[in-house]
Amino acid sequence: MSQAIPPGQRFHELSDLLEAYAYTGFTFSDTEESPSPGLASYLRIAARNPARAATAVQQIDDLLSIGLFSEEIADEVEDLPHIRPPVGASVEDCLRIVREHLYRLLQDPSRVAHVNPQNSWEWNERFPALSQLLGAYFHQDFSSIYESRDEALDEYVSEAVPEDRAQAAQEIGELLTMVSSDQELDTAATALGLDLLPPQGMSLRQWLELIRNRIAAA
Repeated sequence: MSQAIPPGQRFHELSDLLEAYAYTGFTFSDTEESPSPGLASYLRIAARNPARAATAVQQIDDLLSIGLFSEEIADEVEDLPHIRPPVGASVEDCLRIVREHLYRLLQDPSRVAHVNPQNSWEWNERFPALSQLLGAYFHQDFSSIYESRDEALDEYVSEAVPEDRAQAAQEIGELLTMVSSDQELDTAATALGLDLLPPQGMSLRQWLELIRNRIAAA
């Protein structure tokens, strides 16, 4: 007997995929030859973890086999990001094109071009542990919770499990290597949830390096 799927989980990966579209205009603009900006973002993330693309393919097949308007999945579909198809096409038509791009990725993940993240969805998917650190401890309400940046960082170190701290430190190193310009680094950090300036007299790159060393040594 198969295990029941928890509510809201039947199309969890498809939901993540459609979130990429939500950050790039809420419109399917893929063609059979080229992915849209939203799908291109998802493909870059999935190329690093092809199992996600395989799951998305399975969930698209599941949805199409049952029917988008089936009562059986009505609640699940309602919770998905609603992405508009182009004139003359249906959502099902668009999902079939998406599926084909995912299938091509699964045949050869290396075909996906290596490009830095292009929107906040992609930055957060690419650096999830760093997103948690910056978004949860250095957000816009920072000053109402903490007396200083050091206090916030101390709380993170005391609360985060070692695996998360190690991943966050690794991701900071990857981000600093990936992003060469200060402007793009600022864009990335803002997308990841940072909402305050670095300490006086210190650049953002220097501060992130200081944070990396602090949590790596914890």
